[in-house]
Amino acid sequence: MGSGEAPVTALNAAVYTVPTDAPEADGTFSWDSTTMVLVQAAAGGKTGLGWTYAPAATADLVEALLGPAVHGVDALDVPAAAAAMARTVRNPGSTGLASYAVSAVDCALWDLKARLLDLPLHKLLGSVRDSVAVYGSGGFTTYSEKQLRTQLEGWAHGQRIPRVKIKIGQDNGSNVPRDLERIRQARAAVGPDVELFVDANGAYTDKQAVRVMREVAAENVTWFEEPVSSDHLAGLRVVRDAGDADVAAGEYGTGLPYFQRLCAADAIDCLQADVSRCGGITEWLRIAAVAAAHGLEVSGHCAPHLSAAVAAATPNFRHLEWFHDHVRIENLFFDGTLDPGGGVLQPGDGPGNGLSLRITEADEYRVR
Repeated sequence: MGSGEAPVTALNAAVYTVPTDAPEADGTFSWDSTTMVLVQAAAGGKTGLGWTYAPAATADLVEALLGPAVHGVDALDVPAAAAAMARTVRNPGSTGLASYAVSAVDCALWDLKARLLDLPLHKLLGSVRDSVAVYGSGGFTTYSEKQLRTQLEGWAHGQRIPRVKIKIGQDNGSNVPRDLERIRQARAAVGPDVELFVDANGAYTDKQAVRVMREVAAENVTWFEEPVSSDHLAGLRVVRDAGDADVAAGEYGTGLPYFQRLCAADAIDCLQADVSRCGGITEWLRIAAVAAAHGLEVSGHCAPHLSAAVAAATPNFRHLEWFHDHVRIENLFFDGTLDPGGGVLQPGDGPGNGLSLRITEADEYRVR
């Protein structure tokens, strides 16, 4: 298929809100539902899927701003579409919510290109690995000990995922005794051979985070995510220098300069990127290159079925978050979802991302 033979003819966005299966909170926020903005891009008789987890207003940005920008662009020239979107969001602002919208469209366009070429997306991007390591992620601060144990045992022993993560930083970091108790409960649930990760979502001060890790040194926590805000570079560096756990941050990043600053600050051990926020697959690949230039690996934040293909194509990739809320929604909404058994995802051999929308099931939660 030559250039210009598959112009993008339509870009549509739908919004779905799915209630959580129990009350959920982390160190700095609580929620009772998750909203997905799903984008479908059409060209040459094929449709590509992309999405982001973001407010419903994102759909307006997709259809009103980004739709006209990519209409008529050759679907095989995804970088050209990305450049057109970058120009379009210059004045309203390219970071924040606009980046979430761009991400959903970019992922849909890469999926569309792979389907037009009848290739698995990970093969189109160029795989460097056959499987993608994942970690089970949830362990919300609202969970009882029984809920926490059931979830962690399901991942560690039921699905044999050898790494799990819980939320700490209870009540904006004001209830450290409960944080310590829950870390010990988590270790008891998974046993000594499973890696234990914690995520404070920026709830602590830097010295407070250092003290927390010293208190639970016996539990061998190996990953400390956002001990302080990702924007507090000096604080991240304090925590990194003081402890043994790898410090990670970057999940809210939008725009390449953000990730450059984070890497250059020498404040983290692993860079997080979210393909549904950072600018999509096009920008993820650039971010991964920046991280590699600083000697860092990349960990994928959330949206596992949107992330698996590009994770397989990223040389300096570490692992992908198998996040409870997003796994639940993606398993409900799509046929072709992946099995994390043994702690890895293996991208399929079907065209594109291998997913097809289960329209009847999804429409139950559609709000626009």
